[in-house]
Amino acid sequence: MSLALILLILSGCGGLPARGTPTPTLAPFRPAPPLPASPTPPANPEELVLPLSTPVCLDNLTFLSDVTIPDGTEVEPNSTLDKRWEVQNSGNCNWDERYRLRLIAGPAMQASEEQALFPARSGTRAIIQVVFQAPSEAGTYRSAWQAYNPDGQPFGDVIFIDIVVK
Repeated sequence: MSLALILLILSGCGGLPARGTPTPTLAPFRPAPPLPASPTPPANPEELVLPLSTPVCLDNLTFLSDVTIPDGTEVEPNSTLDKRWEVQNSGNCNWDERYRLRLIAGPAMQASEEQALFPARSGTRAIIQVVFQAPSEAGTYRSAWQAYNPDGQPFGDVIFIDIVVK
């Protein structure tokens, strides 16, 4: 009876295929390849904003050392003084021929009161040189100098020559 029941069930489903009748074959199931991952947007929407303007130029000069003629050096009257300072261009602008060094206080001691500042790329060290002549009178003399950008604005550390004429 169990065989009869199975045959009855199979006949309700369309029956068994006749012998010799080919059974249609289906292609095996293959999942579609994964889609390429789309880039994930940045967590911070500000990262998508591109700067539209040029970065602001910030000028700076950092005094590092007196290369020649340390402060308080005794000199002969009327002697020629080759003063050199080591400085660093600590801003983000390159110094070119438009940058100047100007006397801001004290005697010029025969030096030009405005001179070209040594050209220097941002982040590099430079030697600034000014040739002075010592006064003829005995005494203490101090001359202060500062860098100026192309817009005429002073910037950075003030540098000095500080001498004692015998």
